[in-house]
Amino acid sequence: MKIMKRPNILLTGTPGVGKTTLGKELAQRTGLTYVNVGDLAQEGQLFDGFDDEYQCPVLDEDRVVDELEDKMADGGVIVDYHGCDFFPERWFDIVFVLRTDNTNLYNRLESRGYTGKKLQDNIQCEIFQTIYEEAMEAYKPEIVHQLPSNEPEDMERNVDQISQWIEQWMKDNN
Repeated sequence: MKIMKRPNILLTGTPGVGKTTLGKELAQRTGLTYVNVGDLAQEGQLFDGFDDEYQCPVLDEDRVVDELEDKMADGGVIVDYHGCDFFPERWFDIVFVLRTDNTNLYNRLESRGYTGKKLQDNIQCEIFQTIYEEAMEAYKPEIVHQLPSNEPEDMERNVDQISQWIEQWMKDNN
């Protein structure tokens, strides 16, 4: 019996835009495997020091790539992370950059305990479309898409839209 090929998807964007909520819902609806890179790094201690300024561990990107390589080769993985330019381009069939307006993002980050420079830098990152630009440079522009993520209705629309894309991809590639 031939195994169905399934796509790999990257969900990226500034912290607080809704990647995790969307990724978990997509995995539940589609049967794809959800991987939160922050959780993966925490579980495997895939860190390379600590950033005193932002008060967080520094991700060891090479070890993360090594950890995910086999899983990504199998396909059917939804990867969630706020950075995107260190993953191999060949891993992803499509990249979604979630975008949130600044007021929503500010409130979400503040409720997570972000303050001072960490809060301001993340808001600026969203204002200047930093993650979107990184994605456009790291991947073929035709596979990079921006999605709004402000209201619960946006999330539902995004889940529906990506689920339909997955369905079509599987028809086209199997």
